[in-house]
Amino acid sequence: MNDLINELQLKIERLENEINFKNGLISILSHDSKELFGTFLWLIEELEQKAISEEDFFKLLPQIKRDARKNLQTIQDSVSWLKTQYGEFKIKPVTIMVTDLFHYLEEKYAAQLKEKNINFYFKGDHHAFLTSDRVLLEYVLDKIFNNAVKYSFPGQDIYLQESTEDDQVVLSVIDSGTGINEKYLPAIYTHGNPVFLGTAGEKGVGLSLKIVKNFISLLKGNIQIISTENKGTTVSLFLRKFIE
Repeated sequence: MNDLINELQLKIERLENEINFKNGLISILSHDSKELFGTFLWLIEELEQKAISEEDFFKLLPQIKRDARKNLQTIQDSVSWLKTQYGEFKIKPVTIMVTDLFHYLEEKYAAQLKEKNINFYFKGDHHAFLTSDRVLLEYVLDKIFNNAVKYSFPGQDIYLQESTEDDQVVLSVIDSGTGINEKYLPAIYTHGNPVFLGTAGEKGVGLSLKIVKNFISLLKGNIQIISTENKGTTVSLFLRKFIE
C-alpha cells in the first residue's frame, strides 16, 4: 500500500513539474514576443512621426538585434522540446565517440571562442564512447557549452572532461568564469531564477537549462551543477554507457 502511495505521489509531482514547465514556457514566449514586437513597432511609429531622428533609430538597432536573437533562441529551444512531447517520441540510440562531441562543439563555437580568445580542451579517454540519442545529447551539450562560453572571460580555458564509472560515462563542461552565487543554485531549473548577462553582454532567457534537465531525464541520466561565484562552474552529465 505504501509503495502504491509513493508511486502516485511521484507521478503527481512529475505532472506538477511538467505543468509548471509548460506554463513557464508559454509565459516566456508571450512576454518576450510582446516586448520585442512592441518595442520595434514603437520605434517605427516614433520615426514616422519624426519624434526621433534616423540617427537615433539606427543607434537602437543593435539592441533590437540582440533581443531578436534572444527570442529566436527561445523559439528554437521551445520547438526542440515540443518535438519530444507529441506523438510517439522515442530516443534513437547510436554509438557516439566522446571526442566527436568535443569536435562538434569546437567547430560550432569556433567563432565565439576566437572572439573571446577562449581555449577549449578535451580531458579523458580519447577512445571513450557511449550509446545514446545523438540529437538530444548534442542539444544538451550545446546549451551547457553555450553558457560556459557566455560566462567566461577572454583568455580563459574551458574543458570537456570524460570519465567512466562502472556502466556510466560522466561528461563535464568545466569553466573558470563568473560562476553562480550559491543562493541561486537551488532554483537553477525553475522559471523564478534570475537571468544574468554574459561577460560580453550576451543575453539569455534562462530556458535552456530547464529543457536540458528534461532531455537528460529522457536519456535516463542525471545532471549535476557545481558552481562558485567568481571561480567558475562545472556541469556534469551522468549518462548510461548503453541505453536501449
